[in-house]
Order: sequence, then structure tokens, then C-alpha cells
Amino acid sequence: MIEAVRSVLARSGFYVSRPLNMRGISFDIVARLDDRLLIVKILSNVDALSKDNADEVITLAEALGASPLLIGERSGAGEIEESIVYSRFGIPIISLKTLADHLLEGVPPFIFAAPGGLYVKLDGEQLRRAREERSISLGTLAEIAGVSRRTIQMYESGMGAMIDVAIRLEEFLNVPIVTAVDPFSPPAPRGREKVSERVVRAEVDMFGQEVFRILQGLGFSIQPTVRCPFEALSRDERIVILTGLGKDESKLVEKATVVCDIASIAEKCSVIIIERSSSRTNIGGTAIVGRDELSKLTESSCLYELVSERSEDDKGKS
Repeated sequence: MIEAVRSVLARSGFYVSRPLNMRGISFDIVARLDDRLLIVKILSNVDALSKDNADEVITLAEALGASPLLIGERSGAGEIEESIVYSRFGIPIISLKTLADHLLEGVPPFIFAAPGGLYVKLDGEQLRRAREERSISLGTLAEIAGVSRRTIQMYESGMGAMIDVAIRLEEFLNVPIVTAVDPFSPPAPRGREKVSERVVRAEVDMFGQEVFRILQGLGFSIQPTVRCPFEALSRDERIVILTGLGKDESKLVEKATVVCDIASIAEKCSVIIIERSSSRTNIGGTAIVGRDELSKLTESSCLYELVSERSEDDKGKS
């Protein structure tokens, strides 16, 4: 199913990363179209998405300005139905057919699943304007819809409605008020306290801890990752660097190539910090920096310049 998803995204104009053939990774592909960046996980049974996995995908999405998305076929409750947006741990879920309809046919989903059943989004401003232009009271509209006055006010403020209620409102007002659901909506902002709790769970060895301390001393905030090809996101006010740790020489080339592929789609820099400086300064587009080189830098801009320079080295060779 991964190749089918990649095909739909590519045919609709997205730049798509190669599939990650690495076990235990929290996402499968990254895709970009203009300013829209997607971090996509693909599962036959969406119930296999764990809370920790979802948290990491959302953390990545927040850091990279991306939207998380889960493509699936079924859950324990049944099939993932067409034209419906589900969710699990805050990540939107759609079927492959819904993705194709949305991107290739221009037919977006209009229904979303939530506790209590299936709902549609309402254009609250359009609803309020139609009611006021016809001098219809909240009470009258509530009676027509079979809900309370307070619920009508909440609809006008943007709350979703059950499908049968939306149909009654549209038929009575003779105005379209149901709007499409965006399955690519960015994750809802989360409190910093929750983020820090997740960070604590990330475990790195002594080498990794030393590298993170050096990066923090340069002014970066560090977001460790557990189920990614890279070990952390290093951020300051201006930049985000996908940061890997390269202790295992046998896996260095594979890791560097994968990280560069993701970084290029996300339009970010990538670096792998190794224990000892090497004659290689670039592998597959990912900058390689020794721990001793890193320790001599004085601020975050110095690392950014070094990473940019070494990333460009690879382009010059191509």
C-alpha cells in the first residue's frame, strides 16, 4: 500500500520521499507540494498506531510545519470508509480511495467521525448570516433542527453537526452551509509541559547526551526522537536541523542517505555527528561533522553555516 500512496501523491504533484525500509519507524514517507508538507504513516489496521508513535509524528509535524496523516484500510470497528475523515490520537485517518478522490479528482471528504457518530463541518458565518437575513430566531431554528438554542449558537461558532441536523438546516434555509473537511489540517497546538514529558522518555547513550549538551550550549533546543532515522531535531529561532548520531559505521551511509532524502523534501538541513572526524564531510547530501569539530563551534549559526557548506559540497560533485 505504501507504493500506491506514493503514486497518488506523486501524480497529484507532490515531491515524495523514498519509502523508509527501516523497522520501527514512526512514519513511512514525507511529501511536499508548495507550502504543504505531509508526514504520512501507512497501516492496514490503524489500531496498530500507538500513542507514543502518534506523539512522535505530531512532534515532528509541529517542528517542521507539517501535517500528520495516517492512511489505512480498517480498524477494529470495521473498514475505513470512503469520504470520511477519522482520527486516532490526534492524527487524521483516511482511506487510500479518499486520498485519491481528494487529490486526483478534486472531491474532498465532507464527513468526519467523532465520539457519538458521524458529523459534518458547518460554515458558521454563513449559517448566522442566513438566519439573521431572514429574521429567524435562535429558538425557531433550534426547533427546526431538533436541537437547543445553545447548540445553534455553537454551530454558528464553528462546531460540527450530526448529518441529519445539517440536512434539516440546509433544507429549511435553502443555503449550502456544509463545508469540506481538510484531512491535511496541521496538528492542534499542544502545551510545552506535555512536550517536555515526552522528551524525557527519549533515551540516548553517553555520546548522544554529550552531543545534545554541546548543541544546547550553541543555543539549540533539542527534541530527541525515538522512531526516526535521525536522533533529534535541533532548533533555534531561525532553523531546524535534522540531527543524526553516527556511531555505527556500517549503517552510516544508509542513515545519511535516508536523512538527506527526508530533509530535502522538508526543505531543512541535515547533519550526522560522528565520534571522530573523518575525511568524508558529506554522505548522500547529509553533512558529516565530528564531535571535536562540533565542540569548537561557538554559536548555532556556525553549525548552520558548516552544515550548509558541506551539504553544498555534494551538489557540486553531482
